[in-house]
Amino acid sequence: MKLPLEGIKVMELANVLAGPSVGMFLAEMGAEVIKVENVRSCGDVTRHWKLPSEDPVTDISGYFSCVNWGKKSVALDITRREGLEIIYTLAGKSDIVLASYKPGDAEKLGVDYNSLKKINPAVIYAHVTGYGMNNPRAGYDAIIQAESGFTYMNGQPDGQPTKMPVALMDVLAAHQIKEALLLALLARERGGDGQYIEASLIKSGVASLANQASNWLVAKSIPGRIGSDHPNIVPYGTIFTTADNKEIVLAVGTDKQFVELCRVLGKPDMADDDKYKNNYNRVVNSARLKKRLQELIEVHEREPLLKMLQSRRIPAGGVMNMKEVFETPEAMEMLLESDIDSGSLKGVSSVAFTSSSLPAGNALSPPPGYGQHSRSILAGIPGLTNEKINELIKNKIVYAKHD
Repeated sequence: MKLPLEGIKVMELANVLAGPSVGMFLAEMGAEVIKVENVRSCGDVTRHWKLPSEDPVTDISGYFSCVNWGKKSVALDITRREGLEIIYTLAGKSDIVLASYKPGDAEKLGVDYNSLKKINPAVIYAHVTGYGMNNPRAGYDAIIQAESGFTYMNGQPDGQPTKMPVALMDVLAAHQIKEALLLALLARERGGDGQYIEASLIKSGVASLANQASNWLVAKSIPGRIGSDHPNIVPYGTIFTTADNKEIVLAVGTDKQFVELCRVLGKPDMADDDKYKNNYNRVVNSARLKKRLQELIEVHEREPLLKMLQSRRIPAGGVMNMKEVFETPEAMEMLLESDIDSGSLKGVSSVAFTSSSLPAGNALSPPPGYGQHSRSILAGIPGLTNEKINELIKNKIVYAKHD
């Protein structure tokens, strides 16, 4: 069974997380993705973002590997004419170009949409920015989490505003780009031309505020820090500690579920209490209710309690660390694994959906080493002999791994 994007060629001029995560998704769907890396910075900066426990020698860090499976790497200096000519040749063969330049930088380098569409009118150019094309600021996830309202809302009521521990704005912007790209490919298949797509981290964040935005826009209530709790539903998202000093989370969204929760905890009469018998009253009396639930839950060990709750269809789960997450069958199904020079490498698929038209168990190549495919990619360009490629490498216009 063919993958849906087989035959689609992608040139990735993006680094860090948002753009490369789009590239990995396209690779998983069958596209050929050539990652162009900057010789002057020794490649994608995330190659060097390592934990103390990582191998200091390898150029495939844990961070880099999270969004770079299935790609080929060519390392170029595109500020020099010979390097830019290679980009133009690759652009002529590309269906999609992924970019993450600050506004104006792509134009200075000559790799903007208007420049590339002269070479290839059918190209779809997807540009991830921080704040859109009219704001020159660089987009950093930590800053945009703060400026889109997420950091202000996140944290304990008596604590500091807290950034979330993943680059969520990058992830959200990547999803916007993926959706736009698939629509652009569909439009082109229907006889349309190539097009320019732009998605910013800031607008992607604002678009994802959901009920927290409307709580302000409709009710004029500024969402504050309430820990893991929910502003509109109780007990929803609340964390409780069990007898074995482990944590569970409840997501009780209906009155019926609350009745069942009270029965499981041995206090069925609590569901009839006027303070708790409907969600509105539970929100009003949330502090008192959470304290009472903690008293009832802390006499149970986590796993037996979760089994009881789940058997009664009460939404509840354990608060798991990363080791525990990847012991679950759902997470294990998403694992990628491959051998590389420094040993075996594991990662996570960027595709979380299934489809009857997709083959199971797509074998994805591991994240590429820096400049690993430079020679093979350049060898496919007409006029670039082995002698010429060696000259480009010698003049540091191209970097080829192991040279």
